[in-house]
Amino acid sequence: MLNEELVYVSPEDYLRLEAQSPVRHEYVAGGIYAMTGASLRHNILAGNLFSALRAHLKASPCRVFIEGVKLHVGRDNAYYYPDVIVSCDPRLQTITGDSMVIDQPTVLVEVLSASTEGVDRREKFLAYRKLASLKEYLLVQQDRMEIELFRRQGDVGWEHCVFSEADDLSLASLEFRCPLSEVYEGSGL
Repeated sequence: MLNEELVYVSPEDYLRLEAQSPVRHEYVAGGIYAMTGASLRHNILAGNLFSALRAHLKASPCRVFIEGVKLHVGRDNAYYYPDVIVSCDPRLQTITGDSMVIDQPTVLVEVLSASTEGVDRREKFLAYRKLASLKEYLLVQQDRMEIELFRRQGDVGWEHCVFSEADDLSLASLEFRCPLSEVYEGSGL
């Protein structure tokens, strides 16, 4: 399903094809791009963040999603698969069996790898910041205990914070706090 000839695919065709595909693909402005597989450490880190956020938000109107959920960025005509999505969109209080896409995230998480880091830092961050609902964007390192946080400041600015081994990860938009040691638990770091 990878577009080698750069043939335009409509968003509707992408969604139809993706629903039948055994391999996940991201979609950007008519192009379809196969996703690489995740390492065990990547999976543990995403899972630990998902679990901690889900436990914290259990009694709130916010929902937490992991990996296979698509994020739609309408202004870029794109669909991505962030590693973890938190959305406080009231429409998500009722989820149907055919719900597939989120378009109003509050927090997005990408676990970095050598093959995806450049795209996560540049292309995806440029797209994600166009989502008015997005308050915080995390980049989680796999080779060391370090998480970068980009926090929206007003209409155009983004504060950049770096959390390392002895720190607690703090997400102001969710009133969430968690030691980095818990995020990295079981990862071998």
